[in-house]
This record gives sequence, C-alpha cells and structure tokens, in this order.
Amino acid sequence: WDNADFSRGVGTTYYQEFSTLNTAKPPFVRDVEAKVRRYMRSSYSAAWTLKITWEKAPVYSARPDTRKTITYQAVLTTDGFRSYILMLYQDRGMQWDYTRLADTNVLIGYT
Repeated sequence: WDNADFSRGVGTTYYQEFSTLNTAKPPFVRDVEAKVRRYMRSSYSAAWTLKITWEKAPVYSARPDTRKTITYQAVLTTDGFRSYILMLYQDRGMQWDYTRLADTNVLIGYT
C-alpha cells in the first residue's frame, strides 16, 4: 500500500468494520468466509472483519499524474484463532505509470 499520495485532494480511503460474533452476518462477510473456505480448504466462521478501500488512489512520485489512479482493497478477518487477509485489486486496474515513480524497482503483491 506504499506510494499512494492523497495530499492533493484526489482519491479517498474508506473502511467498514463488521463485528459478527453473535450477530447476523451481512452478505459481504458471508462472501469473505466463502473465499477463505475455498482458498484455505478449511471451515471458517468470521467473528470480526475489516474492509479497507483505497478508491482512485493517485501515485506518489516526483512527477505526479492525478489522472492515473488505482482502486484496491484489503480485507482483514479473524475467527479469534486464525486470521486472514484478502488483497483485492481491479483486474487490469493498475493505472500508475511506474516510469514516473521516484524508484522504478517496484512490485505489486506481498511475501
């Protein structure tokens, strides 16, 4: 989530917390549970989930271009014992021009 620059008034960050230990689960949380079950091949019932969305995030660079933005999400979820993160990017949604970055040795992802 590095190198986004919201200081020029372009782009927005949203978050939504879902505490679902003893309450009915909204469709979003049920979808997260289904993804965790499918990808991790285990049973999973979320007790807490946090969705963070960076919408139309402009790049931080020496030569800023606020027309080329990206939208992405991180979803953190736990059942109280196990925790997961889903990192969601728009398909073909990376609009940042890496040649305009101060450092062009960049990666998208995590290890």
